[in-house]
Amino acid sequence: MALTSTDLRPETALRSVTILGSTGSIGCNTVDLIQRNPKSFIVEALTANQNVALLAEQALKLRPKIAVTADPSRFDDLKKALAGSSIEVAAGAEAVIEAASRPADIVMVSIVGAAGLAPALAAIRRGAIIGLANKECLVSAGDLMMKEVRRYGANMIPVDSEHSAIYQVFESERAASVERIILTASGGPFREMSSSDMAHVTPEQAVAHPNWSMGAKISVDSATMANKGLELIEAHHLFSMPEDRIDVLVHPQSVVHGLVAYNDGSVLAQMGTPDMRTPISYALGWPDRMASPSPRLSLAEVGKLTFEAPDLVRFPALKLARQALQNGGGAPTVFNAANEVAVHHFLGRRIGFLDIVRIIEQVLEKVPARRLESLDDVDDIDDAARRAAEVFSTVC
Repeated sequence: MALTSTDLRPETALRSVTILGSTGSIGCNTVDLIQRNPKSFIVEALTANQNVALLAEQALKLRPKIAVTADPSRFDDLKKALAGSSIEVAAGAEAVIEAASRPADIVMVSIVGAAGLAPALAAIRRGAIIGLANKECLVSAGDLMMKEVRRYGANMIPVDSEHSAIYQVFESERAASVERIILTASGGPFREMSSSDMAHVTPEQAVAHPNWSMGAKISVDSATMANKGLELIEAHHLFSMPEDRIDVLVHPQSVVHGLVAYNDGSVLAQMGTPDMRTPISYALGWPDRMASPSPRLSLAEVGKLTFEAPDLVRFPALKLARQALQNGGGAPTVFNAANEVAVHHFLGRRIGFLDIVRIIEQVLEKVPARRLESLDDVDDIDDAARRAAEVFSTVC
């Protein structure tokens, strides 16, 4: 996962960047950092799903070689918005994969959900530096994905705040001395709410995260703590750490983002204000650090840091994720697919908040978690899980 000295680019060289999912929360923050550092970066490609107005606005500012919408029906809108700019325009899932295959030094993978897997693999197979902000890729196909990282010599730099934190204090050359890694969780907006009250929460309440500014899907995942389950599975793959050596602590202040415990009793922690531009800047600047406008941490102002064990009775998604990781094979793929479908229906007001985890549990019981030998296996299990989740969503 580390570059050698001969791999490092000259300090004065511009780094080329592709942003997959540039109109989402991570993508917009990445755009912000690049705009603040015009002498450090050039942009190869920008991709988005349907928000072509914002995509075009970003493209006109950053001047990428190509802008891609994943929705073919929005091609004409994007082409019209960029007419006369000399920026190439493309549309469709294959065009997104082609954008990921272009010769950029860094590919920021911030497409939400399993849709980010194929583009991420395309970038990995070029041996690029991958800023991974899509946890679902590793959850759905972690063994296969990390195998490709090793095969093609890519560098995977996690952008999730928790995994970035652990990456920064994880001494990979002395990994044998690591006893455990610890992910922190804010606890979300319903940390102190009873299960009976959670049964009545609305999508607006669920996306109102107390500390972080995030997209709707990840905010709901934080509220159910499914997000921490996904991160647990992701950490297992990123750091080759067994499930029983990955802990989760609820830390409402969101100041300590991750910890690594060593066999001499030392515990190293990475701290900072809850601003995603910090882990994004770490990935963009790696192996060096670059300036970020994130608010600076003042421990005197924070005053007190508290930690508590997660409540697995009120937030059973974390327990289900551990079970999926223990079961192995396609179980994590099933967990992720069922969660994506259930969250989609919750945001559409077709199911209740507590139904999300019920659906995940039902789908895990129904869909066999066979061994994953190829990406076709991943696709098959993902599809079966989504179909089952759709069925269970109709009867909630």
